[in-house]
Parts: sequence; structure tokens; C-alpha cells
Amino acid sequence: MKTEGFDPDSFRMTVGEHLEELRGRLVLSLMGLSVAVLACLLFSERVMVFFCAPLNRALIKNGLPPQMHYTDLTDPFMTYLKITMIAAGSIAGPWIIYQIWLFVAAGLYPQERKMVTKYIPLSVGLFITGIVFVYVLVLPISINFFIKFSAALNPNVYPTSSKFDMPMPMHVPVLKGDPKEPHAGDVWLDIEQFRLKVAFPAADGNPQHVTIRGIPFGPDTMMTPLITIGDYISLVITFMLTFGIAFQLPLVMLAVVSIGIVDITFLKTQRKMVFFGMTIASAFLAPGDIVTSMLALLVPMVILYEFGLILVKMSAKKKAAAEAAAG
Repeated sequence: MKTEGFDPDSFRMTVGEHLEELRGRLVLSLMGLSVAVLACLLFSERVMVFFCAPLNRALIKNGLPPQMHYTDLTDPFMTYLKITMIAAGSIAGPWIIYQIWLFVAAGLYPQERKMVTKYIPLSVGLFITGIVFVYVLVLPISINFFIKFSAALNPNVYPTSSKFDMPMPMHVPVLKGDPKEPHAGDVWLDIEQFRLKVAFPAADGNPQHVTIRGIPFGPDTMMTPLITIGDYISLVITFMLTFGIAFQLPLVMLAVVSIGIVDITFLKTQRKMVFFGMTIASAFLAPGDIVTSMLALLVPMVILYEFGLILVKMSAKKKAAAEAAAG
């Protein structure tokens, strides 16, 4: 099959040439990923703070110390590697997709190449929008919901029954942060981080240097949250991947209509059934609880479905206009 102005035979490659082309694209992709990994390693502390910021803000907002824990000796190191690779993959993603596209494009006709080129930026944009939506809205809402819900169902089963009328033997200064020049032996209460802090002599023996250690406080109730870094990062990654993929819905709708599996009339008339199916799917796919995360996934899916209908309608109009012009 030949189209006007395009000869597929001129683009044919042997199996060896295909493998050589694939090897070159893989090398370039790995080089781009390696550069991104090195960049993330240089700014690893900021990357870690970025991932943990929604949880820390929620803990402080609810009067809890912004501190995470680990139960396995290797957890911090493995979590560090996981965050680095995910951040590097996100940064190098457009470059890797571009290399894959250059390899695949050689086997496509001009019309197919034009179609893919047209919608790849939209696909990447929707995926990034899903990730940003999770970070800005879904994570803060979900974390606050869990913390407040557990606090509401967490009675104080150990109330203080005895109170003594006597002078306090010691008063600890209450500070919003740390003193400018603490000395060894100083003790203060940091109300920003909800910790009792102590200044210890530094290991180098210099009396001017101190090492600050903090004692975190939990609520005066039966249970207190003990959040591990590994579990939290796994939850964040699951959230981001789930929402990033789910935000591809408009392009999936466009694809199934273009292929001929369904038409736009079917998509419009079956809205109620589709929304019901989305509710069931959101309950199973959304990570975390079945309330906040499910609703956080369902609401944008409904909006994206309507956007997909608009996208399909515009595509159908353009196709009809092109056929009319050609005929």
C-alpha cells in the first residue's frame, strides 16, 4: 500500500538495522536517565523533603511532631534509592518517550505519525496533571482525613486522676523554633515541631559546638501514629501512578471511537452506566481509604469523561471536514 508522496519501501530496514537503531535509542535513553539520576543525587535532600512535605505539614497542623520512623535497617537507604529513581524517571521521561517515538515513527505512515505526534503532548500533560493533582490536593486531604478520623475515635483511657498544688521545680522555655546560640545542657520546648529539645556537647569536644536532640510528643490518648518512611513513600508512589494513568481517560475514549469499538452516541447515552462503573473502579483502584481517595479519583474521572466527549466530537468534526474536502 502506498500513499501519495510516501514510499514505504524507502523506509524499510533489515532486522539487523532495526536492532542497531533500537540499541542506539536505548543507549541515548539510558544516558538521559543517568544524567537525571546524578542531578537527583546532588539534590537528594530537597527531593526527599519534597516527597515528605504533605505529611509533615499535616502532622504539624494536627499538633503532632513532623517525624517519620523506620523499622528495618535498610528502609532509609532503599527509600532514598526509590525516590531518586522515581524523580529521575519523571525528569528524563519526556526524553525517553522522544527516543521511543523516533524508533517507532520509522514504521508508521505519515497520517499515523501525525496522529501520534498530535496527542503525545496531551498524554504527557494529562499524566503530569494527575501527579500534580495528587500532590497538591489528594495527599493533603487524605492525610488530614486519616489523622483527624483516628483522633476522633481515639479516647483518652489514661486520664490524670491526681493533681497537686505545689510549685513547679523547673520551667522549660517555650520557643517557636531553636535558640540562636544554644549551649550544652540547654533545654527548651519547640512548639513548631512539638518536641522537647536538648543541646548535647558536640563530638569534636569544642564547647562552642552542640548537637541538638529532640524528644517527639504524641497525643494524650490511647493510640499515637507511628508512620514509617517506607510505607508513606509507597503510598505516595501508588497515588501518583494511579492518578497519572487514570487521567489518560480522554485519550482512551478517543482511541476506542477512532478504532470503531464504540461511537460518540453510545458514550453520551450510557453516561449513567459509565459513571456507575467509574464508582466501582475507583473504589478498587484508589489507594488508601474507600472514602477520600475514591472520591478524589472519581470526581476528576467524571470531568475527564466529559472532556473526552468534547475531544471525540472535535476529532469527528475535523475528520468529516477532511473527507468532505477530499471528496
